[in-house]
Amino acid sequence: MTDVYKPQRRYRRSDIKRLTDEELRVQSTLLEYGRRYGVGRSVKTENEKEKDIKQKAKAAGLTKQRSDTMDSEEERAADEKRIKALMSEMSSMDGDEGRLTAAMVGSIVGLQSEQIQKIVSEYADKQSELVTEERPQKMSGAQQHKRMMASLEKQIANQEKKLEEVVAKHAELQQSFETTQTRLKDVQEFTDKINEEMQKLETVETDENKNVLNKLRSLVAMNESLKQQELQFRAHCKEEMVRLKENIEQLKGVDNEADSEEGERNRLIEKQFQADKEKLHKIRLLLARKNREIANLQRKIDEVPSRAELTQYQRRFIELYKQIASTHKETKQFYTLYNTLDDTKLYLQKEVELLNSIHDNFKVAMSSNAGKDQFLKQFEGIVEGIRTNKNKVEKRRQDEKGRRDKLNKSYLDLIEKQRLYFKTIKDFKEECRKNEILLSRLEGK
Repeated sequence: MTDVYKPQRRYRRSDIKRLTDEELRVQSTLLEYGRRYGVGRSVKTENEKEKDIKQKAKAAGLTKQRSDTMDSEEERAADEKRIKALMSEMSSMDGDEGRLTAAMVGSIVGLQSEQIQKIVSEYADKQSELVTEERPQKMSGAQQHKRMMASLEKQIANQEKKLEEVVAKHAELQQSFETTQTRLKDVQEFTDKINEEMQKLETVETDENKNVLNKLRSLVAMNESLKQQELQFRAHCKEEMVRLKENIEQLKGVDNEADSEEGERNRLIEKQFQADKEKLHKIRLLLARKNREIANLQRKIDEVPSRAELTQYQRRFIELYKQIASTHKETKQFYTLYNTLDDTKLYLQKEVELLNSIHDNFKVAMSSNAGKDQFLKQFEGIVEGIRTNKNKVEKRRQDEKGRRDKLNKSYLDLIEKQRLYFKTIKDFKEECRKNEILLSRLEGK
């Protein structure tokens, strides 16, 4: 049952934005759902609204009399003419009820939020008034009075709001008026100054400078004319820009309604473009990863020294080795010299001590035969110890000499091996050079 008796939209108006009057907007919206919703409604004047308020007050019990007003035949004819004009600008739905196009959504979204709230509140007020008019007999006097008071309070609030808007607009216009008056005063002062200057020019005008002054006047007039033309041209350009913007908006609305298939195709193309874009992004990431790997491998390859670098490193190492060897040999010689001198010093000290001991004990030992024999025995023991030490030192010298000869032989062997190594390196370089020459010839063929 609800689907059968619910309001059904039969017509659609495409240029709802051109309707500036609020009553015409409401009536056009009602006509979209069937003519019976809009026949009985007409544009009311302020006097008719006051009469309706009085009638509602009377119906609420404030007065016991009722006055029924009937529209005249002329008003009905005007309503019928207005309805026909509105219906001529509508198109039939043809079963497309409930479907919203992109233009309709854009027009709905394009309304300002304040205007939408205002329309909603006024629609609720009018709906409550319609309910009050259609069913007055079902309510008691107190309820009607309460409802009427609420309606009047809402109207008073709306009127106060409009009054505030008018006051704000008046203040703005007053400020604009004062600004204009200030500008007018400035222009008048400037005009007076120009007139004074012109009078001065007229006083100083002679036959000699008359042509110059006339030419100057014509140039000033031309300048003012050009300024006026510039202002007119700018105003014309602004008007033309507004007209072109309106044409662009209309064309956009027509394109949104007529080119649905084109829009679908564009969406598919956009979807494919986004997929290809993501694929390209992934490929670029993979390429960047491969480039990093290649750069790492290239860096590792560069870290491996070339043949020339190896040769240079070898030469440098040999020079460092020779330098270290010479320093080591010199240090070793210093240590050997120090040890030799230290041993010589030790032996000289022992020799001095021995000679001092012999010298001190010689007189005492020679005073008696027993002391003399004991002294000779001690002296022979000392001589024997010296010979033993001498043999040990001689033996150690022979050992060191043999070790020196052995090291010298090893040194000569190593020198021979070094010579052979250098000769082998030289032969290897020569063979590498020949190999490169042969490879270049093969590549040339």
